[in-house]
Amino acid sequence: MRWALVKVALAVTTMVVLAFAVPLGLVIKELARDRAFGNAERQAAAIGPTLSITTDRAALERAVASTQAGAAGRMAVHIPAPPVPPGGGAALEIGTGRAAGADLETVRRAPRASVAEVAGGSVLLQPTALGTGQIAVVEVFVPEGELTRGLATAWLVLAGVGAALVVGSVAVADRLGVRMVLPAQLLARAAHDLGEGRLGARVPEEGPAELRSAAVAFNSMADQVVQLLANERELAADLSHRLRTPLTVLRLNAASLGEGPAAEQTRAAVEQLEREVDTIIRTAREAKPQTTAAGPGAGCDVSEVVRERMAFWSALAEDEGRTVRLAGVERPVRVPVARPELAAALDALLGNVFRHTPEGTAFAVDVHNGDDAVIVLVSDAGPGIADPAAALARGNSGARDGSTGLGLDIVRRVAESTGGDVRIGRSVLGGTEVRVWLGLGVRGSGPAARRTRGRRRTRRRGAPA
Repeated sequence: MRWALVKVALAVTTMVVLAFAVPLGLVIKELARDRAFGNAERQAAAIGPTLSITTDRAALERAVASTQAGAAGRMAVHIPAPPVPPGGGAALEIGTGRAAGADLETVRRAPRASVAEVAGGSVLLQPTALGTGQIAVVEVFVPEGELTRGLATAWLVLAGVGAALVVGSVAVADRLGVRMVLPAQLLARAAHDLGEGRLGARVPEEGPAELRSAAVAFNSMADQVVQLLANERELAADLSHRLRTPLTVLRLNAASLGEGPAAEQTRAAVEQLEREVDTIIRTAREAKPQTTAAGPGAGCDVSEVVRERMAFWSALAEDEGRTVRLAGVERPVRVPVARPELAAALDALLGNVFRHTPEGTAFAVDVHNGDDAVIVLVSDAGPGIADPAAALARGNSGARDGSTGLGLDIVRRVAESTGGDVRIGRSVLGGTEVRVWLGLGVRGSGPAARRTRGRRRTRRRGAPA
């Protein structure tokens, strides 16, 4: 489209320039010719007063020499012989004549100025009446160079103006083409990104009205896709929550059945069911589409999510006699994490508390809001984790030493998607503390990012491990 507009502008402007430049060039040529002959007429008219007074050769020679053309040898005066009755005499020729005798006779018979072609240029023949009633002819030679003087420069300027007009129109057409093509390219690129699974792709709503309408429609469609996928994932998360809670209860009840084949079979069935649920959740996470933090639905209020999930787990905590403490969720705190992913990470951490600590063990969830990050602390009063590094590696590698490691892997992925991380240490309650560091979008390697990372490292060194 861009090159088509350029070609159209080039063709149209070239035709317009030619339509005006060719006639204008001919007019300039005629103006140069008229200027040369007008100058010759003025010089010929300067001899008229002298001829009307006298026909003396010396006086006429002085008058001719006083003109520019006469001084240059380009003027001649043709005086016919006087009539026989007053007194005989010969015709008088002053200067160098170039005109043919027939042209001179023609001017005398029809006394009006005439132009005749001669070698090297043209001559202007100007008739002048003498006191005797005869007609003298003043001849002024105009060289070919005088007829075309300044014509080449004028044509060159005209050609330069025409070329400038063509180049300017092509440049304007190219800019207009870019203005039309760039939004179309951005729309195509965004459509490709959306097809590749980058759901945060959006199109700037700019350009011509038609492309703006297409951009608005595309962005609306992308928002609908993101919303549908978010609803689907939220439904999957809700189903997993509903399965995990009865599984936790079944596991606790199975542990109290004592010994015997039926008890062993029940515990084995619960473990098998729990493994199948973990496999389903892991498969769903691996198949999830890639989104970006800039896309709609990618951010959420961590305080609201924590309150919602704590309300969900509090019922089971009350049944088991666990003391629950919640802090730091009084005001909204936005994080660049999708709501279903953050809920899944919190459920994974709280599920680990119920799964790996005895009944009656207290636990707490704290939210700390900083300048560049939000910290979510999940701590308990249980026995703790003997090797935190191995626990994190287990979640990363998929090892099986009594725990699937799926919960910590979910949490780790959520934290790393924001540029943060996960750390395990000893809590103030005496058990395990899992610290989830959620970055607030500070990326890159510039000075601002380095200063932010430096502040982050300082806080980590000063905070309890």
